[in-house]
Amino acid sequence: MTSIYLAGPLFSAAEMRFNVELSEFLKKNGFEVFLPQMECLNKSTEEIYQICKAGVEAANVVVAIMDGADADSGTCWECGYAAAKNTPIILVRTDIRDSGDTRGFNAMLYYSAFAVVEERINYAEKILEVLKKLPS
Repeated sequence: MTSIYLAGPLFSAAEMRFNVELSEFLKKNGFEVFLPQMECLNKSTEEIYQICKAGVEAANVVVAIMDGADADSGTCWECGYAAAKNTPIILVRTDIRDSGDTRGFNAMLYYSAFAVVEERINYAEKILEVLKKLPS
């Protein structure tokens, strides 16, 4: 079973709800999902670091939400760590605002990605399409 680390901002109710809904969708479609906001409840910042680092290490793929005027710094770290480990990264942007220097993304993030999903409505289905194309 493919194990997904779902990286993304989790600082507002809307962000947390988005993450949970996407996680549930991916689980219903046969994937194991590590969702930091659920795994790190009531943990210290050091524990959060250790738990999330281990989550990235165990994942077969990182799905990273890149919405907002600037990508979340924790999400960027998780992507960088995954790239260093040669773990495929799928960047997801549902935000229509232009940001970054490369098609709405920071070039370092964009060029380290296995795939980029830019979709406001059918993003979950597009993510599934990309997941099916991952090398075994």
